[in-house]
Amino acid sequence: MRYLPLTESDRRDMLAAIGVPSVDSLFRDVPPAARRDQPVDLPSHAGEMAVERRLSAMAARNLTGGQAPFFLGAGIYRHHIPAAVDHLIQRGEFLTSYTPYQPEVAQGTLQYLFEFQTQVALITGMEVANASMWDGATACAEAALMAARVTKRRKVLLSGNLHPHWRSVTATQLRFTDIAVEALDPDPMGIEDLIGRVGSDLACVVVQNPGFFGRLADFRALSAACRDSGVLLVVGVAEPASLGLIEPPGAMGADIVIGEGQSFGVGMSFGGPGLGLFATREKYLRQMPGRLCGRTIDADGRPGYVLTLSTREQHIRREKATSNICTNSGLCALAFTIHMAMLGGAGFERLAKVNHANAVALAQRLAKVKGVRVISPTFFNEFAVTLPKPAAAVVEALAGRGILGGVPAQRFYPSYPELEPVLLVAATETNTAEDIDAFATALGEILR
Repeated sequence: MRYLPLTESDRRDMLAAIGVPSVDSLFRDVPPAARRDQPVDLPSHAGEMAVERRLSAMAARNLTGGQAPFFLGAGIYRHHIPAAVDHLIQRGEFLTSYTPYQPEVAQGTLQYLFEFQTQVALITGMEVANASMWDGATACAEAALMAARVTKRRKVLLSGNLHPHWRSVTATQLRFTDIAVEALDPDPMGIEDLIGRVGSDLACVVVQNPGFFGRLADFRALSAACRDSGVLLVVGVAEPASLGLIEPPGAMGADIVIGEGQSFGVGMSFGGPGLGLFATREKYLRQMPGRLCGRTIDADGRPGYVLTLSTREQHIRREKATSNICTNSGLCALAFTIHMAMLGGAGFERLAKVNHANAVALAQRLAKVKGVRVISPTFFNEFAVTLPKPAAAVVEALAGRGILGGVPAQRFYPSYPELEPVLLVAATETNTAEDIDAFATALGEILR
């Protein structure tokens, strides 16, 4: 309470007014393991200039993506964002706009959301898409809930190649439902048998393409097995740039496609905010969470945009809602839409080819470093390698040389010792040949 201008008397009066004995009792629903037992180690007070100096010194210790050769991925990707994107989304009418409840005063917001939905449907190969979700992880949880509603079944299967954050959020959100979640072990080699696990008890199978460890997969056989058993296939896309080059999930038979849209128009920002993508088949439209914007014609024959479907709990009774997450990512969706519109179809495809080419060049260069083995047989712009040393220590050593050289897989899976030498590395259009050479050279010296 050091930063709040309240006296002990003020606190006693406030607690008495709401009928609780102490401040701690306000946090009784937070598990003890998640609470701090000591105050945060911060100075008790300081002037504004002193605080600014302290924070600036702390920030200067960071090695940011724009300062060094950057090969981090694992769900957040560094792409070039045209300057026009930030310029346009910061216009007052976009930056301050709210939920478009009144279409007569929200045509701009509704139109860009309609365009966003169209773009998402096109790149995923699906029939309908919503006006965005909070992020990829919550979209995954919503897909599992939707599949349970559609199939009336109470079990979901999560692939070992699904992003661990998505797995964790899904398990957390379904924890207090009667839906069972089975999550397979992480699978760097991509050898898990999903078809053999498909049965009439499952609501859905959730997979990812490219997988968390970078591997590309063809899910058509899995889709057929799911269809034969009445199981929905949910395909996640953590790197939407891949859809400019690989077969879209809809073409492989996906029933629901979820994704993280951060790659387009949204900066990395130390891990957030994200942008949830959600698309499905038209026959499941009314079970889809979130909002749907539509285009119509008014009484004078002019085109107009409206909020066609919005089955969230802030609009209808909670028990009838398809989603209880009452926030989408509207401004991030706008950034995505502007970036995609600037690329166009040809630019989108060309960007994907450059990403893949850079990743291939990186894989070939790293494979020549003694002790390094590329373990992803197929990939888009990210792949996994094994090292002769713990990956975390190698990453720290690379950072000491001014290179952000990947993400240790065990950081996401600390209880899996076999992942200790596994490193995830990604290359995008932002990487140069000099970046790749510097990474490989430094890695070879560290592993020597």
